[in-house]
Amino acid sequence: MGNLREAQKALTKDLLLQSGLEVFLRKGYAAATVDDIAKAAGATRTTFYLHFPSKGELVSQLVGHAHEMLVSLEGPPLSDVVESGQQAKIRAWLDSRMSQWDAIKPYMIVSYQASHEPDVASRTEDWYEQVVQQMATGLERADRYTTERRRVRSLLAFGQFEYLSRRYFAVGWRSDRQREVCLDELTDSWLHLLTE
Repeated sequence: MGNLREAQKALTKDLLLQSGLEVFLRKGYAAATVDDIAKAAGATRTTFYLHFPSKGELVSQLVGHAHEMLVSLEGPPLSDVVESGQQAKIRAWLDSRMSQWDAIKPYMIVSYQASHEPDVASRTEDWYEQVVQQMATGLERADRYTTERRRVRSLLAFGQFEYLSRRYFAVGWRSDRQREVCLDELTDSWLHLLTE
């Protein structure tokens, strides 16, 4: 009996998450209310608060879901890719993550709208820090650069990737060729920052 209750609780939480994402995309984070989300999920305000203390926490969990989507991709860990210093591996890693942008776009748009919320800002910062640390770890294992330079170079490389993703989320690719050019240039930039 306890398993059924837990399954129902998990299903309700997932439904609130999906409904929240849809409401935020339709109305914007600031205009969306807890009542809007609960109604879209076929639930009540009380049910919402049984699962989430705030709208910000709901968005924080959506950001976590987007992170899980990216982490679950097959292929070597970023630290191994950076350690290798091989152009083909760096390009393949970047290409696989760029291929996920359409899937994570709704989550990221909502997270940008809610970036002033402490829960969202903290989750996003943790995510970015994990990626930068993975890169710095790869540089350390390859014995490239000093400790201070490893972190700065990793920040710069990931900053380029993150900025490009934001531009894509805002305007998309103007052509398939633009995606390829961006991938080529980003690969070259990462090679410069992480291997030279």
